Amino acid sequence: MKSAVETLNPTRVRLTVEVPFEELKPSLDAAYKKINQQVTVPGFRKGKIPARVIDQRFGRGAVLEEAINDALPKFYTDAVNEGELNVLGQPDVDITEFNDGDELKFTAEVDIRPTIEIPDYSGIEVTVDAVEVTEEDVDASIEQLRDRFASTSAVDRPAAEGDVVVVDLEASVDGEVLEDGVATGVSYTIGSGQLLDGIDEAVTGLEKGGSATFTSELKGGSAAGREAVVKVEVSDVQERELPALDDDFAQLASEFDTLEELRADSRKRLERVKSYDQATQAQEKVLDALIELTEVPIPEKLLKDEIESRVHNLEHHQFPQLGLTWEAFLEREGKTREEYDAELEAQSVKGIKTQFILDELVNKEKLSVNQEELTEHLMRRAATSGMTPDQFAQAVVEGGQVPVLVGEVARGKALAVVVEASKVVDTNGDVVDLSDDEEDEEDASGETSEAAAESAEPADAVEDASEDAPAKG
Repeated sequence: MKSAVETLNPTRVRLTVEVPFEELKPSLDAAYKKINQQVTVPGFRKGKIPARVIDQRFGRGAVLEEAINDALPKFYTDAVNEGELNVLGQPDVDITEFNDGDELKFTAEVDIRPTIEIPDYSGIEVTVDAVEVTEEDVDASIEQLRDRFASTSAVDRPAAEGDVVVVDLEASVDGEVLEDGVATGVSYTIGSGQLLDGIDEAVTGLEKGGSATFTSELKGGSAAGREAVVKVEVSDVQERELPALDDDFAQLASEFDTLEELRADSRKRLERVKSYDQATQAQEKVLDALIELTEVPIPEKLLKDEIESRVHNLEHHQFPQLGLTWEAFLEREGKTREEYDAELEAQSVKGIKTQFILDELVNKEKLSVNQEELTEHLMRRAATSGMTPDQFAQAVVEGGQVPVLVGEVARGKALAVVVEASKVVDTNGDVVDLSDDEEDEEDASGETSEAAAESAEPADAVEDASEDAPAKG
C-alpha cells in the first residue's frame, strides 16, 4: 500500500491511497466466506459453495464490493497512521479507480486537529470580584434557613400573599378536561411562582371553599405549550409563621447553641461559597484570555456538526421536557432565531477552541490523570447528575465514556497550570490566592450548598466552554 497526504487547509487533508490487488486477498477470502454463510445453492452444503459458483450465481461484482467495504477501513487507518495524522470525525471516501485484478485507488478527505502554538501565558492578568460578605448577606442566609422551619396553621380569612393554600386543579383545553390535567390536595405558597402562571391572582382573596378560573399556558403533560382554562378550588387556607430568631431557633435548625454562633457559621460558609465562585470566575477569565491569545483554526465540518448536535439536543430533548417550541423558547430568551444561532455558533467555536488548546497543553506539559483524581471527578459529576456514584460509574463504563472523563480531568489540570502562572487580583486590588481549599462545603443547615458544589470543581470553566465539544476521532 502507498499513501500520500495533501493539505487542503490547516484543518483538512486529502489522503490518496493505492492498494495492490494482492493485498485485497484477505478481504476477498472473507467476502466469499460471508456470502457462503448467507446463501443457499442446490447441490452444495451451506458454507461449502466454491468461489467460482458464487461468481456465476451472484456475480463477481458483489464479491468485490463486499471485499472493498471490508478492506477500506483498514487501509484508511493504515494511511492515517502512516501520515501521523490526528483526525476528527469520519472521512469522505471516494474510490477513484478499481478493476478486477488491478490495484485499488481511493481518496479520503478528513478533518484534522490543527497544529497549535501555545503562546506565553505568564503575562495573563485578570480581575475578579472580591470576597465580601455583608450583614445583609448573613441576614438573607438566616432568613432562608428560618423559612425552612416555618409552621402553618389554618385561618378563617381570605388568602393573601405568603399564605399556603391547599387546592384542587382541573385543566381543560377546547372544553375537554385533560386526563392528566386533574390534581387534588396540592399545597401552594402564594407568590412563590412554583405552579401555574395566573394562579396567584386567582386564589388571592379566596376563602376556604372558594373557587375561580384562569387561563394559563401548560408547561408539561399531554397539552404542553397550549393555553388551558384552569379551575381552582381552595380547600384550606394556612398562614405561615416563622420561628423567632433566638437561641432556641439556632438549636432547632443547627448544631449550635446560640444565634450568634449560627450567624458566625453562616458568614464562614458564605465566604467559602464566594471563594469558590471567585475561583470559578478566575478560571473563566483566564481561559478567555488564553483563547484570545491563541490562534486556533476551526474545522468547518466539525463546527457544523457541533452546531447541529446542539440544535438536535434542544429540539429532541430539552424542548419536549420543558414543553417548549422554538417560538416559546425564543420569546423566553428574548432573542430572534438569527440572534440565537449566532450565539450558538460563538459558543460552539469557544468549546472547540477550549478543547484544542487545553489538549495541546496536556501534551506539552505531559499531564496525566491518576485513579484518585478520576474517582474524585466521577464523584462530583455523579452529585450533579442526580445519580449515586455507583450508578454514574456504571453508566460511564457501559457508555464507553471513561476516556471522556479522563479528558475532562486532564484539561482541568491544564487550565490550572495556566491559572497558576497568571496574575489574579480582586476588585480591591489584592492578589487572590487560588490554592486548593479542602474545607467542608456544607451550608449552615448541614446540607451541601448547591453554589459551593457547582463552584468546587476545578474544571468547571472547561466543562462549560467545551460542553458537547467533539473529542479526537
